[in-house]
Amino acid sequence: MKVLGMCGGSGAGKGYVCQCFAAHGIPSIDTDAVYHSLTDRSSPCTAELEAYFGPSVLHGDGSLNRTALAAIVFAPDGGEKLKKLNEITHKYIKTEAEKEIERHRQAGAPAVIVDAPALFESGFDRMCDRVIGVFAPREKRIERILRRDGITRERAEARLAKQIPDAELQARCHYCIFNGGEDVERQVEAIISDITE
Repeated sequence: MKVLGMCGGSGAGKGYVCQCFAAHGIPSIDTDAVYHSLTDRSSPCTAELEAYFGPSVLHGDGSLNRTALAAIVFAPDGGEKLKKLNEITHKYIKTEAEKEIERHRQAGAPAVIVDAPALFESGFDRMCDRVIGVFAPREKRIERILRRDGITRERAEARLAKQIPDAELQARCHYCIFNGGEDVERQVEAIISDITE
């Protein structure tokens, strides 16, 4: 079974691309969803986040207060704090992703996608046979973020500013999918054809 990493900046449309692959029998593991499941309740991950960032990043029930944490790590001086957030959370996410990969392997999937926005920063790329990057024009990405997350344009732009530039990401990927109005399905089929030869 091939393990395919998927990366791309916020608003690039990775979720939609994963749906296209799923239509061809290739499932995906959404590491953002894994992160949410690890932090929607009191857990070793949330305990470690509280120990570093303080009690303001948790709700009374022990779940993560994402708004409070985002305000800290995406602040203009939050670079080191964002790095620490990733350092803490990635190890927990990786453990869960490895369990999911094995479950798909046992189920006989021909390939599985690890959808990880911070694929290279987290080191998840090292568990993948190939890496797919998803890209879209900056303005389209901002529109999608505003619609999806209900945040201000300023916060959306601050988020994009903290991510690896597209040109650098493209240079590190085996495949690039362009999702700014192009025929995504055709691009997905070409990748499937290549990995299943």
